[in-house]
Amino acid sequence: QVQLVESGGGSVQAGGSLGLSCATSEYCAYMTWFRQPPGKERGAVATITDASATIVYADSVKGRFAISQDSQGKNKKTIYLQMSSLKPEDTAMYYCACSQHMPAGIFNRYWTSLGAYDSWGQGTQVTVSS
Repeated sequence: QVQLVESGGGSVQAGGSLGLSCATSEYCAYMTWFRQPPGKERGAVATITDASATIVYADSVKGRFAISQDSQGKNKKTIYLQMSSLKPEDTAMYYCACSQHMPAGIFNRYWTSLGAYDSWGQGTQVTVSS
């Protein structure tokens, strides 16, 4: 199982910015940020494939969040989620996830599915106050 180590998060007022990072030393074909608001289901936020060939965002964060990655060598990389213009509805536990296999079908049909991922980070809290 791939180990994912998250950092960042915290509390901020609406309109502010926060950054998250997730480090791994194992191969991931693509990595995704998910979030789970209190009492709600976990949902996909943004994904990035190996070598940043494909980046996709959930409609709710387009134009406000930016996903990126930095490779430090063989399989070692860190992905980031820069969040700006934060809203109270962005309050959630944020998780990074790794999938070690690209889907055979259309990528956009799979990246939002929890079952597509082999490993998950421990989660980091983001709280946005109004």
